Amino acid sequence: MDEEYFKEHGKEHFELDCKKRIDAMSKDSEFTELSKRWAVKSQAYKYNQHFRWLGRPIIQFPQDVVAMQEIIWKVKPDIIVETGIARGGTLIFHASMLELLGNGGEAIGVDIALRKHSRDAIKKHPLAKRTRIINGSSIDPAIVAQVYEHVGDRKAIVFLDSNHSHSHVLQELTMYNKLVKKGSYLVVSDTFIEDFPSGAFPNRPWDVGNNPATAVEEFMKANRRFTNDKEVVDRLGITASRTGYLKCISNR
Repeated sequence: MDEEYFKEHGKEHFELDCKKRIDAMSKDSEFTELSKRWAVKSQAYKYNQHFRWLGRPIIQFPQDVVAMQEIIWKVKPDIIVETGIARGGTLIFHASMLELLGNGGEAIGVDIALRKHSRDAIKKHPLAKRTRIINGSSIDPAIVAQVYEHVGDRKAIVFLDSNHSHSHVLQELTMYNKLVKKGSYLVVSDTFIEDFPSGAFPNRPWDVGNNPATAVEEFMKANRRFTNDKEVVDRLGITASRTGYLKCISNR
């Protein structure tokens, strides 16, 4: 059936059909609210912890992993900087994409409290050659300077997924955004915290009104270099980063 369809309609028709369906989906408020509620409900089962990337827990929604794959393949960065390594799955994912690009790229992970078993597993991984771990706070000026030194003039994507409090994420946005140049992305994970009921994170320093979404909102008011890439979000439906896919549209 697919072969016959392509023979009759071709690639252009297929892409146009997709765009029409995505546009209709994005305007379906019932579907959007259902997707938000599903994402929130899924955390009762720690759904995003159920998946591995090349053997390491990635702790991301599969939809967001696919979106990052598309972004990386489109941008073709030389380096990917991520804050918050956790169990290493996202670092290995970024490393694997850079390996596929074949440009000798490097995935840099910054973490203040990386557990030994995670560090050891990353170092033993076949893609360890594409990774670099920096131990320290992602908002420590000395650590940030170290990251900038490693990146240099290389084309970078930045992925923020460490402490999710407003103040911390806002500092990360302020400190790391200059690494990202026109056409590339600054991605902020877990902006969906704003969709949760108040008090849903009793043991965490973030909550409704104090999270990555509120930090992004404040950052975007003062920084005109980025736009929220609605095209990415509209296609996903389910995402932990509904307001977090920031595309750089200017180098000034």
